[in-house]
Amino acid sequence: MTHYADPVAVARDGHVAIVTFSRPPHNFADLALIQAIGDAFAAADGDPDVRAIVLQSDGRIFCAGADLARDNPIATDQPAGTRNPFYVAAAQLFAVQTPVVAAIQGSAVGAGLGLALVADFRVAAPEARFVANFVALGFHPGFGISAVLERVIGRQRALLMNLTARRIKAEQAAEWGLVDALVPADRLRAEALALAQEIAAGAPLAVRSTRATMRGDLFALVQRQTDHELAEQAWLLKTADFAEGVRAVNERRPGRFTGR
Repeated sequence: MTHYADPVAVARDGHVAIVTFSRPPHNFADLALIQAIGDAFAAADGDPDVRAIVLQSDGRIFCAGADLARDNPIATDQPAGTRNPFYVAAAQLFAVQTPVVAAIQGSAVGAGLGLALVADFRVAAPEARFVANFVALGFHPGFGISAVLERVIGRQRALLMNLTARRIKAEQAAEWGLVDALVPADRLRAEALALAQEIAAGAPLAVRSTRATMRGDLFALVQRQTDHELAEQAWLLKTADFAEGVRAVNERRPGRFTGR
């Protein structure tokens, strides 16, 4: 097992690289985590013996997103006209050339939903939940979600998720195509690995070529979209509604928004 940077480790099962991240209890996404996953993806891309990747996390929650209250990776000082490092790393994940299967055991919220969308396929347990919670925080979607989600489930459903911050249960996510296989929690990792192995059994050059045709534009799309998302987030960070949204989420109550 290779440790790229705590908390990411990589193991191998035949032609499949298993990338596991662990930052209990919430598996919050920050720059270090996203960069470490990106390093693991880049290593897989550079290894001719790796033909598929499983992305998974330890604990009850897949990824609760960014910790906007205590360690907001978006609220960083940087020169005008430069890209936010967190979104640079996020966009780079979509440049992966090796097919990715994500095993989703629990909630994938905000940036955690974005991380799940990096994968070509999502295998989920019934306990999984998918949430674009940004408007509940007085915020704009990030991580390329405002562009990529509709590619998976269609524009209307993506609009519904983004404008309501609704928690989508695993069963509904499967009906919408956001989840490709719904399996019991005790079989989740085995089923995700089995799907990755099925992909890895194909001719590797043909698999990469086909994937590039169907998903090869995502890196450029997410890079453009995160530039726009960041511009919207920058001014929303300064609003009273954003401050109230963060308080409300931390206090587990509905936000009392004023439009200021």
